[in-house]
Amino acid sequence: RWDARDDAAVPAPDQPVDAALAAVLRRLRNASGLSQEATAQAAGISLNTYSRIELGVSSPTWPTVRGIANALDVSMAELGAAIDAQG
Repeated sequence: RWDARDDAAVPAPDQPVDAALAAVLRRLRNASGLSQEATAQAAGISLNTYSRIELGVSSPTWPTVRGIANALDVSMAELGAAIDAQG
């Protein structure tokens, strides 16, 4: 049985993956001194998933973004502002 959540992290072919999000996550993670593995573990996702998000080849769901923001000790508002500044 199909569930919309099954495809939530896969961008549609005609939608670009948000490069600004990827760049901001990389910058925040490096500034915090965390490895990708530690960030992924703290966010409750696999290392492969986090790596794909940070490389800009996968679009995360909102719950995943919240988990990553928490792992990086930033609020969603701070993350959004950093993305706006990046873009």
